[in-house]
Amino acid sequence: MIKVGITGQAGFVGTHLFNYLGLKENITRIPFEDDYFTNTAQMDNFVKQCDVIVHLAALNRHGEPGIIYKTNVKLVKDLIESIKRTETNPHILISSSTQESRDNEYGKSKKDARELLVNFCSKKGNKFTGMVIPNVFGPFGKPFYNSVVTTFAYQVTHNDLPEIQVDANMQLIYINDLVNKIYNIIINKEYNPEMYIESIGELKVTEVLEKMKSFQLMYKENGMFPDLSNYLDICLFNTYRSYLPEDYFPQKYILHTDNRGSFVETIKSKNQGQTSFSTTKPGITRGDHFHLRKVERFAVIKGEALIQLRKIGTDKIIEYKLSGDQPGYVDMPVWFTHNITNIGKEDLYTLFWINEFFNPDDPDTYYEKV
Repeated sequence: MIKVGITGQAGFVGTHLFNYLGLKENITRIPFEDDYFTNTAQMDNFVKQCDVIVHLAALNRHGEPGIIYKTNVKLVKDLIESIKRTETNPHILISSSTQESRDNEYGKSKKDARELLVNFCSKKGNKFTGMVIPNVFGPFGKPFYNSVVTTFAYQVTHNDLPEIQVDANMQLIYINDLVNKIYNIIINKEYNPEMYIESIGELKVTEVLEKMKSFQLMYKENGMFPDLSNYLDICLFNTYRSYLPEDYFPQKYILHTDNRGSFVETIKSKNQGQTSFSTTKPGITRGDHFHLRKVERFAVIKGEALIQLRKIGTDKIIEYKLSGDQPGYVDMPVWFTHNITNIGKEDLYTLFWINEFFNPDDPDTYYEKV
């Protein structure tokens, strides 16, 4: 069992990494809180428990010049001092950025912080991995802070007007791919003071914005799934839809009736997927699982249903009640465990759509009760 601690656990990458490592049976997570940096005893106790420390704590933005550099370098110095005091030898991973090569305060702070750890570990003999990471994006990032992808996704879904200051080319990595890479570095004991993490694709800032606008037009305004045959597009789409307001769902279908019965167009998609139909007896619950990449829709056609969702790592439960009297659907966000319960007195009729066929060797299905 490998004991892993994450400084900056509450941040964007830290939260995803903490949740991801929680899925691994060979990992024990050592909890970290930001105020440990100001409490020597708590910091030392944290360090002593760790076989691996992933140092993610850093400041990205600040209005006052010099604060970013001073903060990021000090956080590394504080970590080094704790390792010295505790006389421990954990494998240290630090997240740096491709902005190391740019003439800005953040890039310089990340480069100098990484080099501080390189020098310390080489002298003391600590195992070290310095990750130089491209632009990270994904669900639940902080708009106007973590990534321009995050910012555009938030602005488009909230009908704001995004502004482009510099139309730069961006090497992008999706958060799932990054945390999986970090996990593999840990278990494979990959030591490298300057490890460049490979991106999953490159886009201009304008291209990212156009993607988000196309998702908004096709998905939110016309009820259609975009073409999800490209992996980068799936990642961008999952990021986009993570910023949809909670009250966007449930969406109502148009119910067409005549003397033959009723007809509902349930799903329109630019690419293929898998649509399933089920009946559920009264009082029965299906689901209680979550996905990391799959795009999935629950459509209630007949009966009375309660759909519940809960973001992994949180306690808040979101509930939607749907009825076949006015057919509707709810789409399941990634990293939300979800279920559906028949709360009526008759059989519940539900259609399920997912963007990929079920693969028993790679099911992307993790069971956890809502």
